[in-house]
Amino acid sequence: MRRLSKIVTPVATLVFMALSNAAFAAEGEVDHSKGLLGLGAAIAVALAAFGGALGQGRAAAAGLEGIARNPQASNKIFIPMIVALAFIESLVIYGLIIAFSLAPKG
Repeated sequence: MRRLSKIVTPVATLVFMALSNAAFAAEGEVDHSKGLLGLGAAIAVALAAFGGALGQGRAAAAGLEGIARNPQASNKIFIPMIVALAFIESLVIYGLIIAFSLAPKG
């Protein structure tokens, strides 16, 4: 039950945030496209950061475990691990750039 509440609470928060724009709208038509683009951009950045953090954690754990098992190979493991972490972080930055390009400007 606790695991379900950890998923339901953020999803419900996002839904209420998306629908609150209509509640405060003035008379006439409401254009939801900008709000939905902003919400999509926020979700894209969140997923990119979550995936990048998982990837970096697993890469760092595997690299450090390899160094712990064989300390003489630390030079051969450490540099490729740092390069891999940089590549993973660049994918997160690409997600951020795409989100900025999708986000509404007004």
